[in-house]
Amino acid sequence: MSTNTQTGYRKNALGHLVPEDQIKPIDVIRDDLVMRLVQQAQAEQQRLAAFKAGAMGEIASFVELSAEQYNVNWGGRKGNVSLTSYDGEYQVQLAQGEHRKFDERIQAAKSLIDQCISEWSEGASSELRALIDHAFRVNKEGHIDVNQVLSLRKLSIEHPKWLAAMDAIADSINVVGTSSYLRLYQRDEQGRYKQLSLDIAKL
Repeated sequence: MSTNTQTGYRKNALGHLVPEDQIKPIDVIRDDLVMRLVQQAQAEQQRLAAFKAGAMGEIASFVELSAEQYNVNWGGRKGNVSLTSYDGEYQVQLAQGEHRKFDERIQAAKSLIDQCISEWSEGASSELRALIDHAFRVNKEGHIDVNQVLSLRKLSIEHPKWLAAMDAIADSINVVGTSSYLRLYQRDEQGRYKQLSLDIAKL
């Protein structure tokens, strides 16, 4: 149950092999406890991954079966699917999400917006400036949040440069990948579906 790479030794945090008889008993017990729990968690992680893959495969097969009732050959990548048990108690959802990023044209959009703000310097509210600064800030990964920037398109502004900036925003979005999400729900006493959490922190 230890991190031994050699019988009678344990590797420390610096990567050095330390003889077990030179390690305090409490440190050995702690190491055993951590390693045992981590190994159990890794096994559960693999089991959940297998469950997700199997469930998604079964849902895809069912969608094909359902489509065949209408002589439709579904084929290709499946979209969002929601399946409900006969008694309405449970629901299974398979959702497809896109990963979107901006290309270099987002800088042109920001420049046009800045020009608008400069022209409106006397009439532009501090709230609008704060909204724009917030929309174009980068996240922890160093990327601009797509949804934050797209929220600017909801503003009813008809200035030509603003409209050009909105076009540049739309043109700069690229889909760089997709992810599949499996969610399970149970209906509560009020008839609302609440997600069954598979996140250990939320159990």
